[in-house]
Amino acid sequence: MIRVKALTKEFKNGKQTLTVLKNINLEIEDGDVFGIIGMSGAGKSTLVRCINLLERPTKGIIEIDGVDITRKSRKELLLLRKNIGMIFQNFNLLMQKNVRKNIAFGLEITRLKDFKVTSIPQKDFNRLSYFDKRKIKKEEINRRVDELLELVDLKEKENYYPAKLSGGQRQRVAIARALATKPSVLLCDEATSALDSMTTDSILRLLKKINEETKVTIILITHEMNVVQKICNKVVVLDKAEIAASGVTDEVFNNNSTEIVKRLLGGAEA
Repeated sequence: MIRVKALTKEFKNGKQTLTVLKNINLEIEDGDVFGIIGMSGAGKSTLVRCINLLERPTKGIIEIDGVDITRKSRKELLLLRKNIGMIFQNFNLLMQKNVRKNIAFGLEITRLKDFKVTSIPQKDFNRLSYFDKRKIKKEEINRRVDELLELVDLKEKENYYPAKLSGGQRQRVAIARALATKPSVLLCDEATSALDSMTTDSILRLLKKINEETKVTIILITHEMNVVQKICNKVVVLDKAEIAASGVTDEVFNNNSTEIVKRLLGGAEA
C-alpha cells in the first residue's frame, strides 16, 4: 500500500514561492488502478514524481508498505525505484535499439551481483564463475523478453526499430520495458495523450490485462476523463494544487458537485 500524508510541494523562484501541491492525503491499495486527474498545471505529474522521490516533498510523508521513504538514503532509494516502473507520453525509447533490445535494456545494464535469477537459487548463482553468471543472465533476459513480447503482442515486431513502429506499438514497447524488472508499481504519466482514440483504447485494455494478470498496482496520470472512467477503480481529482474530490471512480463522477469535476465531465480543454 502507498500512503501519502499531508504532502506539500513548493518551488522557490527568487523571493516568490510557488505551491504546486498542498496538503495531499491519499491511499493507494495493492492492485489498484488508481487515477490522478486534473487540468494542466494541477500538480498531477509533480505528485507522481514525489511518490517515487524524483521530487522531494517540502512537507509530508510518503509510505510504501508502511515504510516512510522520505527517510531513505540515496542508495536505498535506487533500490526502491527498481520496484517502480514508469511509462511516459513520449515513450522514451532508444531509437538505435530494436524492440527486443529496448525491452531488455534495463536488465542488461543491471550488475551481475544485483541481478535476480529465477532458474536457480540466488545463493547457487552467487557461487558461479563470472562467465557462468553471464550465461545464465543472458538466458534469463531472453526468457523474460520473450514473455513480455507475447504479453504486449509484439513478437512479430521484435527486430523492428522504433522509427518503424506506430505510436501505439511504441507505447507497448515502453510498457514491456517498464515491466521487465517485475515491478510492483507502474506509474503512467499521460501515457495515452499522444495516441488516437482507438489506439488509446487498445493500450488501456493492455494495462487492464496486465493489472489483472500480474496484480501490479497502476497509478495513471491523465487529463482525459474517458481514460479514468474506462480503467481506474479509484480516482483523485486535483485542482489548484489541492484534492478537489477522491474515492471510487463511479461515485466521484456520479456525484459531480465540485466545479472541476463538472468541467472534466463537460469535456473542458485541459
